[in-house]
Amino acid sequence: MKLKVNGLRVAVALACGLTAQLANAGATINFGEDKYISAGFGFIGGYSSFEDAANSGSDRSNDFSLDSARIYLSGSFNKYIKGMFNTERDIATPSGGNASGIQVIDANVQFQVTPEIAIWAGRFLSPSDRANMAGPYYSQGGGYWSGIASRYGFNGGVIGRDEGVAIVTSFMEDHLAVSLGAFEGDKTFRLSGVGALPDSAAVKDKLMYAGRVQYNFWDAEPGYYGTGNYFGAKDILSIGIAGRTKKDGAVSSAGLAGDYKSYSVDFLLEKKDVGPGTFSAEAAYYYYDTDNVFLGEQGHAYSAGLGYLFSEPVGWGKFMPIIRYQKFDADGLTDNSSVNRNVGATSKSFEIGTNYVIAPYNAVITATYGKQDRPNSDNTAIVDSNFLKVALQMQF
Repeated sequence: MKLKVNGLRVAVALACGLTAQLANAGATINFGEDKYISAGFGFIGGYSSFEDAANSGSDRSNDFSLDSARIYLSGSFNKYIKGMFNTERDIATPSGGNASGIQVIDANVQFQVTPEIAIWAGRFLSPSDRANMAGPYYSQGGGYWSGIASRYGFNGGVIGRDEGVAIVTSFMEDHLAVSLGAFEGDKTFRLSGVGALPDSAAVKDKLMYAGRVQYNFWDAEPGYYGTGNYFGAKDILSIGIAGRTKKDGAVSSAGLAGDYKSYSVDFLLEKKDVGPGTFSAEAAYYYYDTDNVFLGEQGHAYSAGLGYLFSEPVGWGKFMPIIRYQKFDADGLTDNSSVNRNVGATSKSFEIGTNYVIAPYNAVITATYGKQDRPNSDNTAIVDSNFLKVALQMQF
């Protein structure tokens, strides 16, 4: 058995079409040709201060938090069969309260039918927008996005995951990627406190269907799970389109049932050697439709971000100033009550700051200052506040 460092694991994972998340597992133990087990872990923690968010109602909050803590396990039986098992701290219960312990976010097997076609089965991210496929560890600004525009990770199953099966394909030397799948789809509104109720007599037990098409004009992007930034490693010009639908996919505790569908369009540009560094820009548009069952989760959303990574190191790492904006125009404030069902609501966030990139994806410090407008805890009004956030991301 031979222990190999992270750099070789990256090459192996990308060559096999696995996820960027798996690529940073800390070590690989080989058992023979195309047989290995890889393990690693990561966490995101930080400090935040929000205006008027203290219990007094008129003072700034001051909080340290552990936002994420993950264990990564992956393995290969041979060059045709691989799998992953990843966990996350249990960040929230369906009612929105804190919980303890861990939960399984990925548990699946990948069958590499041909070099271009793979079948994924188990629990994993269903095809969706780039922000959700990249996740918090591989986003432009480090740490968690607020779940304002891309709502799948915040309010889409087990941190965006679902049980199902998908065909994952890549053509034209990894410039064209197409993925299609069928999933359970019963936890789409998990953090709203309610979800699809398949045991209800009024609900048909239908599957959720999801798909994504992505084309890369410049450098290729291999793999299914993606990243939101390459930190100057590639020149990227990419457009992706994703959608999902489920018959009776929105069911409220009040007995309302409706069809669920959504779609998104995302764009990423990253260019090396633009002046003394790498320039990046991203944007996305979303539409969510709950058939008027959850007006607070129905509407249009937008996101955009800019970044510039300086090539010259300063101390341990490189500075990367960032700016990003998100907006969700919901059709209503409340999800399942008769109060304010037709009152429009807008959630938005603007922030500016910098990454300090010590090691791409594996060691990043992010500091941002911004303003956020979001519904309050009981969905009766929009509250605006300025905030300061500092996040530390590490993967081993």
